[in-house]
Amino acid sequence: MAREGDSVQQDPADPTPPTGVGGLLDGVPGPLLPEALQTLLAAHDLAWADSTSRHSAGRRSRALLDRARAVLAEGLGVRPDEVTLHASGDQAARAALAALARGRRRFTAPPVTSAVEHSALLRWLRAGEPPPTEVPVGPTGSVDLDDWSAAVTQDTPFAVLQSANQEVGTRQPLAAARAVTLEHGVPLLVDARASLGRDDVPSDFDVLVGDATSWGGPRLGVLVVRTGTRVAPHHPPSPHEGGLALDPVHVPTALAAAEAWQQTAAARPAEEASARHLVARIREVAGAIPQVDVVGDPDDRLPHVCTFSVLYVAGETIVDELARRDLSVASGSACTADTLEPSHVLAAMGALTQGNVRITLPLAAVSPAREAAVERLCAALPEVVADCRARLGITDL
Repeated sequence: MAREGDSVQQDPADPTPPTGVGGLLDGVPGPLLPEALQTLLAAHDLAWADSTSRHSAGRRSRALLDRARAVLAEGLGVRPDEVTLHASGDQAARAALAALARGRRRFTAPPVTSAVEHSALLRWLRAGEPPPTEVPVGPTGSVDLDDWSAAVTQDTPFAVLQSANQEVGTRQPLAAARAVTLEHGVPLLVDARASLGRDDVPSDFDVLVGDATSWGGPRLGVLVVRTGTRVAPHHPPSPHEGGLALDPVHVPTALAAAEAWQQTAAARPAEEASARHLVARIREVAGAIPQVDVVGDPDDRLPHVCTFSVLYVAGETIVDELARRDLSVASGSACTADTLEPSHVLAAMGALTQGNVRITLPLAAVSPAREAAVERLCAALPEVVADCRARLGITDL
């Protein structure tokens, strides 16, 4: 959970963009929206008290927390009492998995998921008994619905499917997938951490997970459990968030997340159109370079994510070369980027895992120079790839 010093990146009255965003093309997470930062700082003076306390300061914190929860619930199209808040998106996801597993423990068949889920979810599921049924995906990263239909049965405890892939941007067919789970009475957990604030809010779910960093907020996990979905709280019991969270909610963080949601929602039509145009430009330039594979669905995708793989060159080499040009991109799996592990998503798609480069555009509101950064990337990329290959003696492609 964010604390007072975690997100103080600039004077909120100063219009200068945060440090380091001039060439930022890896916005996971990006800087706080200025309005969210202002809210975070101001809220430390108003909502410093424990929201469970009965004194006046505690009641004020509780009222502000209820307001933040209501804003997020309205944006997600759910009831406030269906929303719980957690220290991070990963914690919200693990809480969702554990609550479903406990609530549906009488169903002993394997849980069902796709092979391209976030690695944190896959690790949790694979550590269980029985391990999950991992449904394959096609070349674009979309789950195979025939295999999904065959995997889900009335004995399945729960199913897990992302709204869209955090690495290649491909949207998943949630409506069709949930139609299958509904037929068998199986709850569907949708991981929307890659899409909330950047794409339409999913409606085909029983349980939903999000992270405020995806819409320009601080690190805060959001968990939605629709009324009637069978879940069970932590054991031994936790007093926080209906027993679903182990830690109390930091109220200033929740208020900043709610403010960021409102700002992002208001700007989303223009933001989405701009991001989609810029990503299309990157895909065009990368696709024109010999032996470069641009992956993900070209149309049914998130507007701000682009991934391509460069044959013969290590992805981190390209990342380093672009960094020397003040362009920040990423490589490796989007959910294990700190280890530069080969992408399990690309492997599941049957795509080239070597030379993987990933762009996740930050919001224009926190990176006003992102269009110029994309143009610099497009101008530099052919030369960078050619130079990296030339060092290996590869010049005849």
